[in-house]
This record gives sequence, structure tokens and C-alpha cells, in this order.
Amino acid sequence: MGILRTKTIEPATGSTLTLGASGDTVTVSSDSIKANTFKDAGGNTLFTSDGAGTLSSVNSALVPGGPILISTATASGSSSIEITSGIDSTYDEYMFVFTDMHPGADGKDFLCNFSTNGGSSYGLTKTTSAFVAEHDESGSSTSLAYWGGGDLAQSTNPVALSAATGNDNDQCASGCLHLYSPSSTTYVKHFQFTSNNASHTNYSRHLFGAGYINTTTAVNAVKFTFQETNIDDGTIQMYGIK
Repeated sequence: MGILRTKTIEPATGSTLTLGASGDTVTVSSDSIKANTFKDAGGNTLFTSDGAGTLSSVNSALVPGGPILISTATASGSSSIEITSGIDSTYDEYMFVFTDMHPGADGKDFLCNFSTNGGSSYGLTKTTSAFVAEHDESGSSTSLAYWGGGDLAQSTNPVALSAATGNDNDQCASGCLHLYSPSSTTYVKHFQFTSNNASHTNYSRHLFGAGYINTTTAVNAVKFTFQETNIDDGTIQMYGIK
């Protein structure tokens, strides 16, 4: 068997280099193959890399069935976090995981609102309900009750995702918001959320809420803020769920 040693092999014409003939087995003994686009024998793209490890055009057969991370946004003294891309008909459900949201002032609700024009304006009409379970640090006060502060009735006000979050160094709010079929042009858009926060009065507050956005226009952006103050710290990750 002969040995061919060279640094570069290029096709005589065009941009496709064929190794072996149909039915042949081509063995590569190297420990790496470097290319930006990988295709199968039928010419179907399996995935494309930008050369820096970021993948696109991933074949659906390679995509797992669980939540798929779409984007991550981090706040640092920010007036808001706006997610204005990636919300489309690709997924039936979008999950927003907000972690360690810390307000710039004491006793502030963490809020969200929705847009149908990519974030040019917010304030869609919503109807919601919520209830809260709470327990103070001393163990002397507990309750489980409907929460009027999370009650919207055909209102354009934002949805409260946490109740009176404190801004001590160790206080914050975390939770999940689920938005269903945002690209539907037939039905209103349903959402639900749950969160826990350390309140400014040293309560653990576990909030449960749900509602609908009363529009049949596709929703394509979400804005997160704190009531009347900045988001000092916090991370929001958006996932798509098939």
C-alpha cells in the first residue's frame, strides 16, 4: 500500500472534494476532522459551525426533546431586560427562567409585559389570577391566600411575578414563566408562572399565577422590570419546548 503525504488536497474543479467511490469505506485515522458544515451521504446538513463552536442549522434529528436554551440575558443595574428575538412559531411553549433577580430598592415586585411588534411597545390587555403561600423567618406567621396584587382584569398593566422582593444583599426572586403558542393568530395567549422570593419583611413568598393575553396577534417580545427601580442583578434564560 502506497503512502501519500501532503499538506493540502484541493478538487481539480469546483469546490467539492470526493474521497473514494460509491460503496467504498474511507478510514480517517486522525483524531480530528475540522470543517464548518457537516453533511450526510445524501447531502443533508447535519449542523454548521461558525468556526468558534457556535452551531446553527442543526438537523432536527439531533435536537433533544427537552427544553432547548435559546438565549441568556444578564442584568447589572439595568432598567429592564427585553427579549425581542427568538420568540416565534419554532416552539409551542417558551419557558423563561429568572434567577437571583435583585431589585435596586426595597419591597419591589418583579414584573413582565408583552409585545406584538418586537418590543416597540408593550402593555397588551391581560386577565390574570394569583395566590401566594408565605412564611416568615421567625416561624410565627404563615398564610395561603388569593393575592389581589396579582389580579388583572382586562388591564394593560404588567404581570407581577414576585411580591415585594427585598434588596438586602442576600435577597432576590427566582422562578419560571411559561408562555404558550405565542405565534398563534387564532387564539389568545396563555401563560403561567411560579416564583419564590425573599421579601423586604423577611418572608419566604411562594407565588403561583396564570392568565391570558387577550390578543390573537402573535406575541414576539417580553420585557422584564422591577417596580419603580432597576434590576441590580439577575439572569433570565429563555428555553424553547417542543
